[in-house]
Amino acid sequence: MIRKRNGILKVDYYDINTSSTAVKQGPSAGKAAIGGPFNLVDHNGKPVTENDFKGKWTLIYFGFTHCPDICPDELQKLAAAIDKIKAKAGFEIVPVFISVDPERDTVEQVREYVKEFHPKLIGLTGDPDEVKKAARAYRVYYMKTEEEGSDYLVDHSIIMYLMDPNMEFLKFFGKNNDVDALSEGIINEIKQYKKAKA
Repeated sequence: MIRKRNGILKVDYYDINTSSTAVKQGPSAGKAAIGGPFNLVDHNGKPVTENDFKGKWTLIYFGFTHCPDICPDELQKLAAAIDKIKAKAGFEIVPVFISVDPERDTVEQVREYVKEFHPKLIGLTGDPDEVKKAARAYRVYYMKTEEEGSDYLVDHSIIMYLMDPNMEFLKFFGKNNDVDALSEGIINEIKQYKKAKA
């Protein structure tokens, strides 16, 4: 407490020894606001929402089929990781690729693209507004760059999102994770989730 006496400020110091030893719980930060509803189309032309993935572990990556190197590298890593996770821990992971270039990434284009990486990889595309909503829900940045006619690149976030069986965000994995780190990280997250739910 600060008091003024005879024009001089006097400070009473807080005595830690006489204070309460009870720790007060502050507000929880809660879960990250990542994920949410989306209305897209899969690589077979079927309408898909986030509800189609409920009950499954899902690993989502946003990219585009004309990506020269990063997307193929990340999708190869994702494919190898889900196979490694299945072999090592028995966990089934649904791999999902969501296009951030709906103008060029038609259903047919996405179908041809995803089959190059893994037979279980689900490719999603859709109306530009719906893609924008999905990207916004997952906090994904993307922007066209180097536009020359119809040839352009799309700058975008390079992140994989692990979603739990309720399609709620659990953890993200960046480009710096190799196959082993990605596999181990996902296995650990699933084990912790199951332990907490038990």
